[in-house]
Amino acid sequence: MRQLFAEGATEYEARGGAWRGQFRGPLWRFVDERLADAQARGLSALEVCDEWRSGACLLETVPSVLYILARHGAGPEEAIVRAVNDTWDNDTIAAVVGAAVGALHGASALPAPWVEQLPGYTRFHDEGEVRRIVQRARQRWG
Repeated sequence: MRQLFAEGATEYEARGGAWRGQFRGPLWRFVDERLADAQARGLSALEVCDEWRSGACLLETVPSVLYILARHGAGPEEAIVRAVNDTWDNDTIAAVVGAAVGALHGASALPAPWVEQLPGYTRFHDEGEVRRIVQRARQRWG
C-alpha cells in the first residue's frame, strides 16, 4: 500500500540509459530496486548515474539524488562535487543535493571559499539581495 499512498497509480518509463524500455512502473519501485542493486554492486555515483542516465526527469533525478546522499551525505563537499561532476542534469541534482546537505550540516560545513564567493543576487545588478532577505528573515523569525 505504500506506493498508493506515496504516488497513486502513476507509472513512469525509463527514457534513457540501461533501463530504457526495461522499466515501467511507479517511482518508488524503481528507486527501491535500483538503489539496492547499485549498493549491492558497490557502484560509484558516476557509474549509477550513467546507468540510469540521471537526466531531467523524475525517474532519473530522484534516484540520483538519493544515491548520492546515501553514499556521500555525511560529507557535504563530496556530495555536492559528486552531484555536479557525476550526473547528466547536474544543475538540478546538485541544487537538491546541496539543499539537503545544507539542511543537514549547515553552511559552516561547506568550504569557506564556496560560501564567500556566492554573489548573493537574485537577478543581474541586485548584488546582496539574497543576503538582505536572509537577514530580514533572521530578524523577524530567528
